[in-house]
Amino acid sequence: MRILNLGILAHVDAGKTSLTERLLFDAGVIATIGSVDAGSTQTDSLALERQRGITIKTAVASFVVGDTAINLIDTPGHPDFIAEVERVLNVLDGAVLVISAVEGVQAQTRVLMRTLERLGIPTLIFVNKIDRRGARYDETLAVIAERLTSAVVAMGSVRGMGQSVADFTPFGSEDADFGARLSEVLADQDEAILTAFVEGETTAPYRRLRRALAAQTRRGLAHPVYFGSAITGAGVEALTAGITELLPAARGDPDGPVSGAVFKVERGAAGEKIAFVRMFDGAVHVRDRLAFGGDKAAKVTAIGVFDGGAAQPRPAVAAGQIGKLWGLGEIQIGDAIGQSRVAAEAHYFAPPTLETVVEPARASERGALLGALAQLAEQDPLINLRQDDVRQEITLSLYGEVQKEVIRETLANDFGVEVEFRETTPICVERPVGTGLAVNRAPRPLLATVALRIEPAPVGSGVTYRLEAEFGSVPQAFLRAVEDGVRETLNQGLYGWRVTDCVVAMTETIRYRHFALSTAAAHRDLAPLVLMAALKAAGTVVCEPIHRFALEVPADTLAVVLPVLARLGAGAQTPTMHGSSCRLEGEIRAGRVHELQQALPGLSRGEGVMEAKFDHYRPIRGPFPVRPRRGADPLDRKEYLRRLARRG
Repeated sequence: MRILNLGILAHVDAGKTSLTERLLFDAGVIATIGSVDAGSTQTDSLALERQRGITIKTAVASFVVGDTAINLIDTPGHPDFIAEVERVLNVLDGAVLVISAVEGVQAQTRVLMRTLERLGIPTLIFVNKIDRRGARYDETLAVIAERLTSAVVAMGSVRGMGQSVADFTPFGSEDADFGARLSEVLADQDEAILTAFVEGETTAPYRRLRRALAAQTRRGLAHPVYFGSAITGAGVEALTAGITELLPAARGDPDGPVSGAVFKVERGAAGEKIAFVRMFDGAVHVRDRLAFGGDKAAKVTAIGVFDGGAAQPRPAVAAGQIGKLWGLGEIQIGDAIGQSRVAAEAHYFAPPTLETVVEPARASERGALLGALAQLAEQDPLINLRQDDVRQEITLSLYGEVQKEVIRETLANDFGVEVEFRETTPICVERPVGTGLAVNRAPRPLLATVALRIEPAPVGSGVTYRLEAEFGSVPQAFLRAVEDGVRETLNQGLYGWRVTDCVVAMTETIRYRHFALSTAAAHRDLAPLVLMAALKAAGTVVCEPIHRFALEVPADTLAVVLPVLARLGAGAQTPTMHGSSCRLEGEIRAGRVHELQQALPGLSRGEGVMEAKFDHYRPIRGPFPVRPRRGADPLDRKEYLRRLARRG
């Protein structure tokens, strides 16, 4: 049987989870369709998801259509939980991007589509809510072609758009206009169809067009668009047929070397770790000793494979399947199982741009809080749990205020720990403004030699590390230790922020008479001193995160909205009018986004709609904010060496 691992992605409230419910119901997996509003859906199983009516954690369910077993992965739509989406992308064979026929293409929709196209993930588009007042057909198609991708083709027509009786009728071979449009879209990537088109053939044979459509869709070059309603079921049957016909099945060798990826980790009823894994090749059996995460291994004690809805106990999980593994106590999200097929640190979306300090409401529960947050960090490593023992502070990284509220409620409901958060502040970065060079031949206790240069690199390039001399006689362990020390040190620059967009080079050939007098650890410990000296010589600029926003407000409220934008330091472009509403786009500092979101309902009589997402980092004018340092400070050489000596 063919296996298809399918992701359902959307902007929040587009109807993604409702579509998942409909697909499971139509396949006979569930007897009744759950409601997001009533908190009775199959995949939103967390109490908080049911209370809030949003997806917070990725969920997996399975169903069978004909000869295809589909593992359906329902992902969060709220931008505060984009990390959940990111972890799923590497395990998908295809995706359905859900768009509301009423709200149309939204900010998160564009982010998701760009990422799907960049990764070459075959994607169908489902325009949901055709039964809602305000639903639009032609306008939605036009906006999809304009804002998402021009390689789209509507797969059918809608009767009764915007009414409860709205229905979707697939196009067939007798629809000449459909054939012509299909030929036009496919000709961009198919020379035979292009030649026929140029020679005056308005359409190629229909069967040939369908084969070409399937081929281009599976390569991520064409994106069929279906219309329907997850609530009434209109159009879902046609979408299901498109999923099985147009999206590619999982590929992999069940007899090959074991290869897989962990995209989710949760805790069981007894507190045990459970890893969700997509298998690419090979098979994992119960009682196998399994290698994972590069240098770890453990015995698999139990396996569940998704089949007919939830995971069922099985003796093995094989290539193409998604399974749950027990017994791997050190497993982490992103770990490779066996041989790695994906980048260990693949990041497709912007990192969190906010942070906050969290404190237990009762000082006696600090230990319990740390334990609870450690478990949450297993499920979401991007919260970047950090503990400062000197200041007795616990810091978390965040995407937004909704995520903070969810963490608060999770700690209270699941762990019984009440917490308080300090004010949310932006996470800045530092960039070098010049070139700095430092050389250090360190005395005891280090007995090492390191020479480093740091210089600016193009914005968005991250960190590049390289060797610029002949190091043939130096042990590789020494060189790796220096690089490890460099990359760790760049997490705290001159002002305490992560340093990025730079090139660091080890520049000087090192000669040792007796390697036995030095160690790799000595080189790793010396690297921070040398790097920070070079960085101090280069100088850095602190840059704050800037979000791109779009506001839609009643036109007659513009006079009260604009002064608030000015007060918040937001730069807005010239407003554009759309009937009785007005659209404003511009930039705003990440730390002021929540304030604008809170003010908007009062400014717009509750009718305003706002979208905001991270766009870039901008140098700060005026005094740079300083982030308190953690651990030994390599900017204080004497104290740094003193702490190393005490440690030794």
